[in-house]
Amino acid sequence: MSLSEEQIRSVLVEELGRIAPEVELDTIDPDGDLRDEMDIDSMDHLNLMIALHQRLGIAIPEIDYPKLLTLNDAIRYLVARS
Repeated sequence: MSLSEEQIRSVLVEELGRIAPEVELDTIDPDGDLRDEMDIDSMDHLNLMIALHQRLGIAIPEIDYPKLLTLNDAIRYLVARS
């Protein structure tokens, strides 16, 4: 199953919106650390990784979490593994 960048971006943005509904997602820096940009903690970041795995069916080992710190990094990582 190969997902497009747009499909992955859509799911990622939707899940970020669930985790931090008060954040205007179009104002975050796509190359900025999501935890800083969205003021989320490590538990929220973990919940995001779990949600992405469930929605996209892409395994994300804990050791790879640092590779998904920015919006653009997360999209690149997930596209490469879809």
